Amino acid sequence: MNSVKSDLNSSVNASLQDATTRFSKLRGVLFDKDGTLIDFQRTWGPAIHAVIHALAGGDVEKIRAQAECLHFEIETRRFRATSPIIGGATSQYGSAWARALGRADFVALRAEIDTLAAAACIESLTPVGEPAEILRALRATGLKVGLATNDAEASARRHLAQLELTELMDFVAGYDSGHGAKPDAGMVLAFAREIHAEPEQIALVGDSLHDLESARAAGAIAIAVLSGVASREDLAPHADYVIADIGELPALFAIASRGAAR
Repeated sequence: MNSVKSDLNSSVNASLQDATTRFSKLRGVLFDKDGTLIDFQRTWGPAIHAVIHALAGGDVEKIRAQAECLHFEIETRRFRATSPIIGGATSQYGSAWARALGRADFVALRAEIDTLAAAACIESLTPVGEPAEILRALRATGLKVGLATNDAEASARRHLAQLELTELMDFVAGYDSGHGAKPDAGMVLAFAREIHAEPEQIALVGDSLHDLESARAAGAIAIAVLSGVASREDLAPHADYVIADIGELPALFAIASRGAAR
Protein backbone atom coordinates (compact mmCIF):
# COMPACT_ATOMS: atom_id res chain seq x y z
CA MET A 1 0.00 0.00 0.00
CA ASN A 2 1.48 3.36 -1.04
CA SER A 3 2.19 5.88 1.72
CA VAL A 4 2.12 9.68 1.67
CA LYS A 5 3.36 10.23 5.22
CA SER A 6 5.87 12.89 4.11
CA ASP A 7 3.09 14.78 2.33
CA LEU A 8 0.93 14.31 5.40
CA ASN A 9 3.42 16.04 7.68
CA SER A 10 3.97 18.97 5.37
CA SER A 11 0.29 19.51 4.55
CA VAL A 12 -0.85 19.33 8.17
CA ASN A 13 2.02 21.43 9.51
CA ALA A 14 1.11 24.14 7.00
CA SER A 15 -2.20 24.55 8.85
CA LEU A 16 -1.20 23.12 12.22
CA GLN A 17 -3.08 25.67 14.26
CA ASP A 18 -6.28 24.96 12.37
CA ALA A 19 -5.81 21.17 12.65
CA THR A 20 -5.07 21.41 16.37
CA THR A 21 -8.18 23.49 16.98
CA ARG A 22 -10.49 21.29 14.94
CA PHE A 23 -9.22 17.91 16.13
CA SER A 24 -9.13 18.98 19.79
CA LYS A 25 -12.93 19.09 19.63
CA LEU A 26 -13.30 15.83 17.70
CA ARG A 27 -15.87 13.42 19.13
CA GLY A 28 -16.45 10.92 16.34
CA VAL A 29 -15.10 9.53 13.06
CA LEU A 30 -17.59 8.46 10.41
CA PHE A 31 -16.26 6.15 7.71
CA ASP A 32 -17.40 5.49 4.19
CA LYS A 33 -17.25 1.78 3.36
CA ASP A 34 -16.30 1.00 -0.23
CA GLY A 35 -12.92 2.42 -1.18
CA THR A 36 -12.28 3.44 2.42
CA LEU A 37 -12.61 0.37 4.64
CA ILE A 38 -13.02 -2.02 1.72
CA ASP A 39 -10.93 -2.22 -1.46
CA PHE A 40 -13.41 -1.01 -4.08
CA GLN A 41 -11.96 -2.52 -7.25
CA ARG A 42 -11.02 -5.88 -5.75
CA THR A 43 -14.36 -6.26 -3.97
CA TRP A 44 -16.89 -4.75 -6.35
CA GLY A 45 -15.18 -5.46 -9.69
CA PRO A 46 -15.83 -9.22 -9.57
CA ALA A 47 -19.20 -8.67 -7.88
CA ILE A 48 -20.60 -6.25 -10.47
CA HIS A 49 -19.24 -8.46 -13.25
CA ALA A 50 -21.35 -11.30 -11.81
CA VAL A 51 -24.43 -9.07 -11.34
CA ILE A 52 -24.27 -7.76 -14.92
CA HIS A 53 -24.16 -11.29 -16.32
CA ALA A 54 -26.95 -12.49 -14.03
CA LEU A 55 -29.24 -9.64 -15.07
CA ALA A 56 -28.39 -10.03 -18.76
CA GLY A 57 -29.37 -13.69 -18.85
CA GLY A 58 -26.85 -14.42 -21.58
CA ASP A 59 -27.88 -11.45 -23.78
CA VAL A 60 -24.60 -9.99 -25.07
CA GLU A 61 -26.17 -6.62 -25.93
CA LYS A 62 -27.55 -6.26 -22.38
CA ILE A 63 -24.11 -7.04 -20.98
CA ARG A 64 -22.60 -4.31 -23.18
CA ALA A 65 -25.33 -1.78 -22.37
CA GLN A 66 -24.98 -2.31 -18.62
CA ALA A 67 -21.19 -2.03 -18.75
CA GLU A 68 -21.45 1.21 -20.73
CA CYS A 69 -24.03 2.63 -18.34
CA LEU A 70 -21.92 1.78 -15.29
CA HIS A 71 -18.58 2.81 -16.84
CA PHE A 72 -17.34 -0.71 -16.18
CA GLU A 73 -14.71 -2.68 -18.12
CA ILE A 74 -16.02 -6.22 -18.58
CA GLU A 75 -12.68 -7.67 -19.66
CA THR A 76 -10.65 -6.36 -16.71
CA ARG A 77 -13.56 -6.29 -14.23
CA ARG A 78 -12.60 -2.78 -13.19
CA PHE A 79 -14.47 0.51 -12.89
CA ARG A 80 -13.50 3.69 -14.63
CA ALA A 81 -13.08 6.72 -12.37
CA THR A 82 -16.31 8.12 -13.82
CA SER A 83 -18.50 5.18 -12.74
CA PRO A 84 -21.72 6.24 -10.99
CA ILE A 85 -21.32 3.25 -8.68
CA ILE A 86 -18.32 4.93 -7.03
CA GLY A 87 -19.89 6.70 -4.09
CA GLY A 88 -23.42 6.40 -5.47
CA ALA A 89 -26.48 4.43 -4.38
CA THR A 90 -28.78 2.25 -6.49
CA SER A 91 -31.51 4.78 -5.72
CA GLN A 92 -29.39 7.33 -7.63
CA TYR A 93 -28.08 5.38 -10.64
CA GLY A 94 -30.60 2.52 -10.73
CA SER A 95 -32.97 4.18 -13.22
CA ALA A 96 -30.17 4.42 -15.80
CA TRP A 97 -29.30 0.77 -15.15
CA ALA A 98 -32.96 -0.15 -15.71
CA ARG A 99 -32.94 1.66 -19.06
CA ALA A 100 -29.82 -0.25 -20.09
CA LEU A 101 -31.74 -3.47 -19.46
CA GLY A 102 -34.93 -2.20 -21.10
CA ARG A 103 -36.83 -2.60 -17.83
CA ALA A 104 -39.44 -0.27 -16.36
CA ASP A 105 -39.82 -1.98 -12.98
CA PHE A 106 -37.19 0.19 -11.29
CA VAL A 107 -38.20 -0.55 -7.69
CA ALA A 108 -38.13 -4.31 -8.23
CA LEU A 109 -34.87 -4.08 -10.17
CA ARG A 110 -33.24 -2.05 -7.42
CA ALA A 111 -34.09 -4.74 -4.88
CA GLU A 112 -32.80 -7.41 -7.27
CA ILE A 113 -29.53 -5.54 -7.81
CA ASP A 114 -29.02 -5.07 -4.08
CA THR A 115 -29.66 -8.77 -3.42
CA LEU A 116 -27.39 -10.01 -6.22
CA ALA A 117 -24.60 -7.57 -5.36
CA ALA A 118 -24.70 -8.38 -1.65
CA ALA A 119 -24.33 -12.09 -2.36
CA ALA A 120 -21.65 -11.66 -5.03
CA CYS A 121 -19.31 -9.34 -3.15
CA ILE A 122 -19.12 -11.60 -0.10
CA GLU A 123 -16.93 -13.86 -2.25
CA SER A 124 -14.52 -11.04 -3.13
CA LEU A 125 -14.66 -8.86 -0.01
CA THR A 126 -11.20 -7.35 0.53
CA PRO A 127 -10.34 -4.84 3.29
CA VAL A 128 -8.06 -1.84 2.93
CA GLY A 129 -5.18 -2.62 5.25
CA GLU A 130 -6.15 -3.59 8.79
CA PRO A 131 -9.38 -1.68 9.52
CA ALA A 132 -10.02 -3.41 12.86
CA GLU A 133 -6.64 -2.27 14.15
CA ILE A 134 -7.31 1.33 13.11
CA LEU A 135 -10.82 1.41 14.58
CA ARG A 136 -9.57 0.01 17.88
CA ALA A 137 -6.82 2.64 18.01
CA LEU A 138 -9.33 5.44 17.45
CA ARG A 139 -11.76 4.05 20.00
CA ALA A 140 -8.92 3.77 22.52
CA THR A 141 -8.58 7.57 22.38
CA GLY A 142 -12.25 7.96 23.32
CA LEU A 143 -13.60 8.60 19.83
CA LYS A 144 -16.89 7.14 18.63
CA VAL A 145 -16.82 5.35 15.28
CA GLY A 146 -19.53 4.99 12.64
CA LEU A 147 -20.21 3.86 9.09
CA ALA A 148 -22.05 5.87 6.43
CA THR A 149 -22.40 4.08 3.10
CA ASN A 150 -24.47 4.42 -0.05
CA ASP A 151 -24.74 0.63 -0.03
CA ALA A 152 -27.86 -0.90 1.55
CA GLU A 153 -27.65 -1.15 5.34
CA ALA A 154 -28.19 -4.93 5.39
CA SER A 155 -25.34 -5.40 2.93
CA ALA A 156 -23.10 -3.09 4.95
CA ARG A 157 -23.80 -5.03 8.13
CA ARG A 158 -22.92 -8.31 6.40
CA HIS A 159 -19.60 -6.82 5.28
CA LEU A 160 -18.85 -5.53 8.77
CA ALA A 161 -19.63 -8.93 10.25
CA GLN A 162 -17.40 -10.74 7.75
CA LEU A 163 -14.52 -8.38 8.53
CA GLU A 164 -15.22 -8.65 12.30
CA LEU A 165 -15.89 -4.92 12.60
CA THR A 166 -19.46 -4.99 13.90
CA GLU A 167 -18.58 -4.59 17.57
CA LEU A 168 -16.32 -1.64 16.75
CA MET A 169 -19.13 0.45 15.25
CA ASP A 170 -21.30 2.81 17.28
CA PHE A 171 -23.46 3.69 14.27
CA VAL A 172 -24.26 2.12 10.87
CA ALA A 173 -26.29 3.75 8.09
CA GLY A 174 -26.96 2.83 4.47
CA TYR A 175 -28.85 4.72 1.78
CA ASP A 176 -32.03 2.96 2.92
CA SER A 177 -31.68 3.62 6.68
CA GLY A 178 -33.89 6.70 6.65
CA HIS A 179 -31.21 9.39 6.68
CA GLY A 180 -30.94 9.87 2.92
CA ALA A 181 -27.89 9.12 0.78
CA LYS A 182 -24.62 10.95 0.30
CA PRO A 183 -23.87 13.65 -0.83
CA ASP A 184 -26.71 14.88 1.40
CA ALA A 185 -25.85 15.61 5.02
CA GLY A 186 -28.37 13.25 6.65
CA MET A 187 -26.06 10.41 7.66
CA VAL A 188 -23.52 12.75 9.20
CA LEU A 189 -26.18 14.61 11.16
CA ALA A 190 -27.71 11.32 12.34
CA PHE A 191 -24.32 10.11 13.59
CA ALA A 192 -23.78 13.40 15.43
CA ARG A 193 -27.15 13.01 17.13
CA GLU A 194 -26.42 9.39 18.00
CA ILE A 195 -23.21 10.27 19.85
CA HIS A 196 -24.53 13.57 21.25
CA ALA A 197 -22.06 15.71 19.34
CA GLU A 198 -22.18 18.74 17.07
CA PRO A 199 -21.55 18.20 13.33
CA GLU A 200 -18.29 20.15 13.50
CA GLN A 201 -17.07 17.58 16.04
CA ILE A 202 -17.35 14.83 13.42
CA ALA A 203 -14.79 13.83 10.78
CA LEU A 204 -16.09 12.02 7.71
CA VAL A 205 -13.47 9.84 6.01
CA GLY A 206 -14.11 8.80 2.42
CA ASP A 207 -12.70 8.21 -1.04
CA SER A 208 -15.27 9.99 -3.22
CA LEU A 209 -16.63 13.45 -3.89
CA HIS A 210 -19.99 12.29 -2.50
CA ASP A 211 -18.29 11.67 0.86
CA LEU A 212 -16.57 15.04 0.95
CA GLU A 213 -19.68 16.89 -0.20
CA SER A 214 -21.69 15.16 2.53
CA ALA A 215 -19.19 16.33 5.14
CA ARG A 216 -19.29 19.87 3.80
CA ALA A 217 -23.09 19.91 3.76
CA ALA A 218 -23.20 18.89 7.42
CA GLY A 219 -20.41 21.19 8.59
CA ALA A 220 -18.12 18.26 9.47
CA ILE A 221 -14.40 17.80 8.81
CA ALA A 222 -13.79 16.25 5.37
CA ILE A 223 -10.88 13.77 5.20
CA ALA A 224 -10.14 12.23 1.80
CA VAL A 225 -8.39 8.88 1.38
CA LEU A 226 -6.63 7.85 -1.82
CA SER A 227 -7.44 4.15 -1.43
CA GLY A 228 -10.39 4.34 -3.84
CA VAL A 229 -10.61 5.11 -7.55
CA ALA A 230 -10.52 8.93 -7.39
CA SER A 231 -7.18 10.74 -7.57
CA ARG A 232 -5.65 13.36 -5.31
CA GLU A 233 -6.40 15.94 -7.99
CA ASP A 234 -10.08 14.93 -7.90
CA LEU A 235 -10.41 15.05 -4.12
CA ALA A 236 -7.98 17.62 -2.71
CA PRO A 237 -9.97 20.75 -3.67
CA HIS A 238 -12.94 19.42 -1.69
CA ALA A 239 -11.14 18.03 1.37
CA ASP A 240 -9.78 19.53 4.58
CA TYR A 241 -7.10 16.84 4.68
CA VAL A 242 -5.88 14.17 2.24
CA ILE A 243 -4.20 10.94 3.35
CA ALA A 244 -3.24 7.73 1.58
CA ASP A 245 -5.61 5.45 3.47
CA ILE A 246 -7.18 4.94 6.88
CA GLY A 247 -3.86 3.64 8.20
CA GLU A 248 -2.65 7.26 8.32
CA LEU A 249 -5.50 8.56 10.48
CA PRO A 250 -3.67 8.03 13.80
CA ALA A 251 -0.69 9.96 12.39
CA LEU A 252 -2.93 12.78 11.20
CA PHE A 253 -4.54 13.14 14.61
CA ALA A 254 -1.16 12.76 16.37
CA ILE A 255 0.36 15.65 14.42
CA ALA A 256 -2.44 17.88 15.62
CA SER A 257 -2.01 16.58 19.17
CA ARG A 258 1.70 17.39 19.12
CA GLY A 259 0.80 20.88 17.98
CA ALA A 260 -1.54 21.28 20.97
CA ALA A 261 1.24 20.21 23.34
CA ARG A 262 3.68 22.86 22.09
